[in-house]
Amino acid sequence: MQQILVDVDQWRCGDGQPLLFVLGPCVMESESLVLSTARRLAELRDQHGLQIVFKSSFDKANRTSVDSYRGPGLEDGLRMLQKVRSETGLPVTTDIHEACQAGPCAEVCSMLQIPAFLARQTDLVVAAADAAVAHGIAVNVKKPQFVAPEDMIHAVGKCRARGLQRILLSERGSTFGYGRLVNDFRCVPILRAFGVPVVYDATHSVQLPGGSTTGGQRHMVPTLSRAAVASGCDAVFMETHPHPDRALSDGPNMVVLDQLESLLLQLVQLRSLTLSFQSAPDA
Repeated sequence: MQQILVDVDQWRCGDGQPLLFVLGPCVMESESLVLSTARRLAELRDQHGLQIVFKSSFDKANRTSVDSYRGPGLEDGLRMLQKVRSETGLPVTTDIHEACQAGPCAEVCSMLQIPAFLARQTDLVVAAADAAVAHGIAVNVKKPQFVAPEDMIHAVGKCRARGLQRILLSERGSTFGYGRLVNDFRCVPILRAFGVPVVYDATHSVQLPGGSTTGGQRHMVPTLSRAAVASGCDAVFMETHPHPDRALSDGPNMVVLDQLESLLLQLVQLRSLTLSFQSAPDA
């Protein structure tokens, strides 16, 4: 199937396009954190011509412990995201967990994100698709850890049945036994065969699930993200934080903000090389 290019505000994602980066702190810990991180990402956009979408969650509804910090909530979260847009010009995205959140989030965001655990919830996917069509934005559906890549055609079908064409799919690893996620990079071409751009979620692929809080292997993010780009993904999702070890959610998986620039530039170069291979005539 011919791949459909997806616009996310001023950016374009898909065949032959530069990488799209979806970046930001896991959860909105404070307005100052959100804005300072967004300003740094905007600097990287301007310095290197990068396609960057700002991401942060107003509610982490799937935290392991009932005592874990979840976020500021919908109203304050959307206010912060709107401030990011107005101050930096970055497109913004966030997770939605309930169908009733789709409409309000679509008024602010350039892309709605369906969490992996919820990607088979028809009412949520349909609500996101309807809101995205109404506002001319995109939906990124994350492949669940427990679903084969071939079966994501059903999520795509639910979106297209509502008239949505701006669809992205994310690979974020698959459950392997207990306490491990693994990436089968065959997922990238399989998902792309549905005619949609594919996002590689480098942050959640290095999670170590289990225990009272989820662990992670931050040092593996560069290795796996390079492999994903070489496999043909169109976008890379990475959560980043100035001080991940003090973060209130997903700290072990997030890239240190000051270390992000060099990795992004590596991935840009690798994307360019990958595209040159794709466009070369067959030997």
